[in-house]
Amino acid sequence: MKKAIRTILLSMLSCAGALSMAQSYPQKPVKILVPFVAGGTSDIVARAISQKLNDAGYVTLVENRPGANGSIAAEALSKSPADGYTLLVGSIGTFAINMGLYKNPKYDVMRDFEAVTVAVRTPNVLITPPNFPANSVKELVDYAKKNPGRVSYGSSGSGSSDHLSAEMFKLQTQTFGVHIPYRGGAAAQTDIMAGNIEASFQNFGTVVPYIKAGKMKALAVTSKERMPQLPNVPTMLESGLKDFDVTSWQAVAVPKGTPKDIVAKLQADIAKGFRAAEMTQRFNNLGFEVVVNTPAEASAFFKAEIDRWAEVVKASGATVD
Repeated sequence: MKKAIRTILLSMLSCAGALSMAQSYPQKPVKILVPFVAGGTSDIVARAISQKLNDAGYVTLVENRPGANGSIAAEALSKSPADGYTLLVGSIGTFAINMGLYKNPKYDVMRDFEAVTVAVRTPNVLITPPNFPANSVKELVDYAKKNPGRVSYGSSGSGSSDHLSAEMFKLQTQTFGVHIPYRGGAAAQTDIMAGNIEASFQNFGTVVPYIKAGKMKALAVTSKERMPQLPNVPTMLESGLKDFDVTSWQAVAVPKGTPKDIVAKLQADIAKGFRAAEMTQRFNNLGFEVVVNTPAEASAFFKAEIDRWAEVVKASGATVD
């Protein structure tokens, strides 16, 4: 009896401690790590999260740590205290593709991280410089075959969704292109507009303004349906590429072992901010869909995406030491 009472008391004290922690959190600034350069999708989402958390009473600091398709920032998160004061806002590459791409990754998503939420998702879009001679996927394929080795394509980093989209494209079209990895999508976009590279698959939501301004040309989107922001741009499926349905996404994670009440509070505050009409409209206008699912849903999604992209990486032969 005494043992049972002691167990109950310990349980009550534990619950009280967790409640106290949730009520007092946050007591100091929260660092938001971004694994890519400023201006890319992860950075845009991270700064929107920062804004909404600040509105909810947090003090946040956004820190860009680009490199190795998000691995540098992800490794930093895995070594951070599990106290809710370090977050990572990363991409499909950081949270899924890297697990199959790197032979010896320095972090493990399912082992080292607690998923907070998948924030937004968007398809990719195949872009070229505005004066590039190809005006359709077919014309790009014909150009690449007639000019072997002359087409270079940029990505936001080896293992990013735009890199793997290009690998899928090469497999299906039997074409070759020289891969130029950048330290984020913004850098690749700059070189597209300057004409320094011939093509790139970029997150739709980040390049719509440039496409509309005529600074780059869109050949096709990787969604199942055409995007309302660019209704005249066909899908890859319409362009003759089977099963070419790729959606990039941005998510939030904290170190494994972060108290569940803190994880739940972070998710709730982010979800509230992103579901606000002005924020949802802002992202929708750019071509993003707001998701903000639960930690359990996000964790299951991470696992499914890791498994899916491991198969794509294996089929493409892409690898990073």
